[in-house]
Amino acid sequence: MNILQLLQHGLSQLTGDEARLDIELLLTHVLAKNRTFLRTWPEYELSPAQLAQFEQYLTQRQQGIPLAYILGERAFWSLNLSVTPDVLIPRPDTECVVEKVLALGQGKQWRVVDLGTGSGAIALSLAKEHPEWSVVATDLYPSSLAIAQHNAQKNQIHHVEFLQGSWFEPLTGLFDCIVSNPPYIVENDPHLSQLTHEPLRALVAPQQGLADLAHIVQLSGSFLAKNAYLVLEHGFDQGQAVRELLLQAGFSQVTTGQDYGGNDRYTVGQIC
Repeated sequence: MNILQLLQHGLSQLTGDEARLDIELLLTHVLAKNRTFLRTWPEYELSPAQLAQFEQYLTQRQQGIPLAYILGERAFWSLNLSVTPDVLIPRPDTECVVEKVLALGQGKQWRVVDLGTGSGAIALSLAKEHPEWSVVATDLYPSSLAIAQHNAQKNQIHHVEFLQGSWFEPLTGLFDCIVSNPPYIVENDPHLSQLTHEPLRALVAPQQGLADLAHIVQLSGSFLAKNAYLVLEHGFDQGQAVRELLLQAGFSQVTTGQDYGGNDRYTVGQIC
């Protein structure tokens, strides 16, 4: 079968707004070509091995396995990150968190820590933009930390320190900024049915999704330098709750920022 026939075949198997894009990306991965090649050479015939690989990928996608896990990678910021079911798939909305930290630290020599780094998306993006910064990344799970370390090597970022442990446990010293995208989804959230292939440990938190956020807020003061910042990603409906947590903990200049869809996505506080 050629590319055009496989595109038509794929569209008969997949539904949804992004079905065609998914099929094109599966084909480019199998062929090790770009999407321009698909459009330029629609009559290109795939080998039997390539056909078998494409059919396997298509079946996995029909089963609801996220495209990033099938391909084993996801673009984030200016990076190409490897991902497996041991880590969350980085979302574009988290890039807003990276943008905020970069804006706060503009022109400064910072020491930053990314708590619960997962794939390393936040820590590596910050380190890529600021080679002069001291960047630390922690994660409780060795399997997740191994992926983050692999992504550092893959993207030729060599100045991030990776530490295994729960939140602040492996840390020493003070930081100019603590950033985190912790679990914040409510345990009975109906949207979890769409996330069954991603690790629940990185998604769900008790206390209406606020347990890990509250834990980080409560302990962060011991690890923040004077006038340092805490930047937390959270759910679209948790802005007020996170602002209250920060204010109760003695933070000032507490503000909530929005993601690309206009939803509350992160909250910032400064310690004096």
